[in-house]
Amino acid sequence: MAGFRTAGSFVAMALSVGLLTACSGDRGSNKNESLENFTAEEIYKRGEYELENNTKPKEAVHYFGEVERLYPYSDWAKRALIMQAYSYHKAREYEDARGAAQRFIDTYPGDEDAAYAKYLLALSYYDQIDDVGRDQGLTFQALKSLREVIEEYPDTEYARSAILKFDLAFDHLAAKEMEIGRYYLKRGHYTAAINRFRVIVEEYQTTTQTPEALMRLVEAYLALGMTNEAQTAGAILGHNFQSSPFYQDAYKQLQGQGLAPEAKGDSWLTKVYRQVIQGKWL
Repeated sequence: MAGFRTAGSFVAMALSVGLLTACSGDRGSNKNESLENFTAEEIYKRGEYELENNTKPKEAVHYFGEVERLYPYSDWAKRALIMQAYSYHKAREYEDARGAAQRFIDTYPGDEDAAYAKYLLALSYYDQIDDVGRDQGLTFQALKSLREVIEEYPDTEYARSAILKFDLAFDHLAAKEMEIGRYYLKRGHYTAAINRFRVIVEEYQTTTQTPEALMRLVEAYLALGMTNEAQTAGAILGHNFQSSPFYQDAYKQLQGQGLAPEAKGDSWLTKVYRQVIQGKWL
């Protein structure tokens, strides 16, 4: 958990043999054991030990939870709560991770680790993003939560990481549109395909999907005999991505019909082209 203050400073501390023996008669945790005779620090360290040495990170949650139960409102309880969120996340129990992280934010909104809790909450959505063919609800949730980290904690390392992940999640949404557009295009549903590619060009223009979307627009418009639109899409592609193999493909398609990439007509693509030339688009 790079950059996390409370975890990093205590994992390095050695646990006493007596504590290890008292908390566990053999390897693994015993959730029926009594921890009431141990200090908050000892129980917390046991949780860290389990987190670092047990193949099941969720086992650590028991100890961090006991710190909260036995020593509520203490500094150790505060640290244990955020460590519960981290342990759940490491165990891929994302909903529980979000719950613990949100509880930390609600209970300690002004704490210096609130930024990490917020980031961990966003990460729990981000790490659940599936293949582009799956439902994108979690992607939208990830984007929303990552944006909150960026806006609320702009000067933290978590904001810097959130920016990178935001861009990847945004690209993921564009890839979904691209996948659907290809599906329609392959089946000859050109208007439906164009609508998908248009979304990418207008709403996801900063993503890596844009060059292909423009090339597919050339292909779809040519199939419909709409040469002005096809040429304009090719012109935008050439202006911004001339070194892209997608431009080479689009150029060959246009050339094959005796056409060249240039802005023609007065379509939505012509407006985009004007914005590009004026430096107001990408």
